[in-house]
Amino acid sequence: MKRQVEMQESMLRAHRDFIDNLEKSVELVARDLEDAKSVAQICTDEWCAAAEETLDELAKLVFSISEPRWLTNEDSKKISALRRRIHDLYAQYKAVKK
Repeated sequence: MKRQVEMQESMLRAHRDFIDNLEKSVELVARDLEDAKSVAQICTDEWCAAAEETLDELAKLVFSISEPRWLTNEDSKKISALRRRIHDLYAQYKAVKK
């Protein structure tokens, strides 16, 4: 039983680290999109392709996260917030792309 609890705690720490790093990545993309709004020259075809590819990759990662039964409500809320944030960033990207 002790071994199982240790494994769950270890997995929870790894899961939280993963989510924290995803949040940091999403924030970097959000800052790039904000910069692109203010400077029209940033949104070149190459930049747009790279931004869309990055958003696609982040979306795949965030939306493929399964929530283990031992996950806390706080952790579940973080995942939900990340999913909404990705959705909002796609909308922001489409506005910048125009």
